[in-house]
Amino acid sequence: MSKRTLAILAALGATTIYGLNHTIAKGVMPTYITPFGFIMLRVLGASILFWSISFLGPKEKIERKDWGRIMLCSLFGMAINMLAFFKGLDLSTPINSAVLVTTTPIIVVILSFFLIKEKIRALKIVGIVIGLTGALFLVLYGNEIRQDASNIPLGNSLFLLNSLFFGLYLILVKKLLEKYHPITLLKWMFLIGIFYNLPIALPEFLEVSWSSLPFEAIWKMAFVVIGTTFCAYLFNVFALTQLKASTVSAFVYVQPVIGILFAVLSGRDKLTTVKIAAACLVLLGVYLVSKKPKPGKITN
Repeated sequence: MSKRTLAILAALGATTIYGLNHTIAKGVMPTYITPFGFIMLRVLGASILFWSISFLGPKEKIERKDWGRIMLCSLFGMAINMLAFFKGLDLSTPINSAVLVTTTPIIVVILSFFLIKEKIRALKIVGIVIGLTGALFLVLYGNEIRQDASNIPLGNSLFLLNSLFFGLYLILVKKLLEKYHPITLLKWMFLIGIFYNLPIALPEFLEVSWSSLPFEAIWKMAFVVIGTTFCAYLFNVFALTQLKASTVSAFVYVQPVIGILFAVLSGRDKLTTVKIAAACLVLLGVYLVSKKPKPGKITN
């Protein structure tokens, strides 16, 4: 099997893990662990795992001038974004999260325009409008009465907040990835993330009755730490060594499909007309934003 084929399988594996995560993580909150306690577990576990394999990467010393950007990346990518997503997942539904987190490419384009003055083509503007319309449609009209979703509008809004800060993280980390090995960055950013999350997440983390957790809760927590946080990051890193970033990012279209199918088949969520319409608008928007211009075509 060629390295390119393995890279494609790795990218598919990462997006599959993300798709399953919406339902699996939802399955243990808040009965066995609360959202912020889950984030404490996630950054602790990921930090231990990435430091454990750090010998596989090169021995690199971080330059003093780069620490500020690394700390900011950790704040956005390993604290605010994660806290917003898991709290949103606790308040909303797996299908809503699977749809709304795919707005990240749209938000990245908007942020790139304001932060690094990157031009936005007319087609991308259309995609932004369509995608955000779908997201807003789901936030405003995706409300439903459910015992396991106490505040769907607020939860959906937190998913968009998650996408905003993850988008900021992606823009800021781009320059660092050109200079340092991914494992070097991840081990430090997750370690710093522990201290960012401590004030908010530690109290909920200490409330967990670890000795009385059933096997179902244990394997789901392990999936989030080992699968969603550790393996998915590694899979994406390997994929990027063999494929273009645009090719890897295209797998974002698969995530909501897997997320919705798994949520419905497992009985954790159900499709509604609003969710279907919103998903179609968001995915169409992401497609238009991500679409590459044809060679020789005017792009401004």
